[in-house]
Amino acid sequence: MPEPSQDLFFYNSLTRQKERFEPLKPPFVGVYVCGPTVYGDSHLGHAKSYITFDVVVRHLRFLGYRVRYVQNITDVGHLTEDTEEDKILKQSRLEQIEPMEVVEKYTHSYFEDMDALNIRRPDISPRASGHVPEQIEMIETLFEKGAAYEREGNVYFSVESFTGYGKLSGRKLEDQQAGARVGVDAEKKNPADFLLWRKASPDHILKWNSPWGPGYPGWHLECSVMARRYLGDTIDIHGGGLENQFPHHECEIAQSETATGKPFVRVWLHNNMVTRDGQKMGKSLGNFITLKDAFTRHTPSLVRFFLLRGHYRSPIDYSADAIHAAESGLTRLRNSRALALEKAAAADADPSAGGAESASDRLAEATRIAADAFVAAMNDDINTANALAAAFDFVSELNKIADSGDAFSAADWKAAALFFETHLGAEGVLGIDLEGETEAGGGLDEKLVELLLATRRTLRAEKNFALGDEIRDGLLAAGIEIKDTKEGTTWKRQ
Repeated sequence: MPEPSQDLFFYNSLTRQKERFEPLKPPFVGVYVCGPTVYGDSHLGHAKSYITFDVVVRHLRFLGYRVRYVQNITDVGHLTEDTEEDKILKQSRLEQIEPMEVVEKYTHSYFEDMDALNIRRPDISPRASGHVPEQIEMIETLFEKGAAYEREGNVYFSVESFTGYGKLSGRKLEDQQAGARVGVDAEKKNPADFLLWRKASPDHILKWNSPWGPGYPGWHLECSVMARRYLGDTIDIHGGGLENQFPHHECEIAQSETATGKPFVRVWLHNNMVTRDGQKMGKSLGNFITLKDAFTRHTPSLVRFFLLRGHYRSPIDYSADAIHAAESGLTRLRNSRALALEKAAAADADPSAGGAESASDRLAEATRIAADAFVAAMNDDINTANALAAAFDFVSELNKIADSGDAFSAADWKAAALFFETHLGAEGVLGIDLEGETEAGGGLDEKLVELLLATRRTLRAEKNFALGDEIRDGLLAAGIEIKDTKEGTTWKRQ
């Protein structure tokens, strides 16, 4: 195994600056990412977050690190923002099924969508409901530390007991309103105190016995417990959406560091949101797009490529123009990879045309420069936008080299193709499918193009060159470039 790179930098949300990455026990890296609450289908916001951390993990492994990636499933304890009602229980009533049927249905749906996006499964996907005993144990530890108190069966964390509360979000305690989305203010010592344990009503289905009576854990507690269970008291990287920085991650820090007396996380990474036509995407605004809906319009590979075109810490806007631009870019990458493979095959087949050795080092040098630029961009806080820019610079240079008429060896062309596979491809760092279609129901446009070309061949055979040229010009206007050769007619997207 190669030595991990020492040139990797992350923007740490905790320190608000880029820092050289230094794991606690190299080459091992522990990564924890907040997973979904499974009460509905995943949406584009989920896709951006989990593609981001999929690429983070892929790049770490590319650099030689041994990564344990933990991503939880929240199947209990996540209350709605405007009420004290569990989201899963609310959905079970809407669908008239058992709460755990809701959990199983949408957990399956989540992994189905993530698999479609070529997001690798986490090494461990623990469920909150499977770690309630450990959550109760942590609450008992917090009582021992003087940081927890009980009111009528509800247990709260006292934020005043932790002097570092607010250090991640930058919020001052005196300026904060309620620090959690639940809780009865009259019971709290401080409005910012957050719930550790919720008392369950007699008819509540998802509940457990505890020293404070039947109930269920608060939302924030599960991540502290599961991160510690699988990665230790101090973890290298904790990721999640920017919207979870406060209160969720802030509360995780407070309860974890109080319980262990150690730093909870070395590097905090937060991805930004997806907007739609310049407006924040959300259910309440009616502009919410589930992934299953998106996949009826675009292939998952195009969705993945679209979301990687921007930096993870910047918002990205979903619009028809943006998707069209992404489709054009993905097609260019696919065509360039195909070109390199085609040239390699031709050089292999005809050594006299340059298959044995290259006429110059130009191709090998271009490939090396592209690979170095790609890795440098990824080492700079996982800058996928700049990494793709390096790839497109390589595409431009590759086209010039192919048109130069110079002879290059099969080995050099294979190395060029390998650049795409290793850095951009489905099994590579960015995980992009470089072989499939960009539009949902892919293959339809290909069949139409082939039908038009067949018609054109018939017209040309009948000496109707004018109408054949009209078909060629119409295809060109639609972004399809055709080329007539001795072997026949070929086409590619521009």
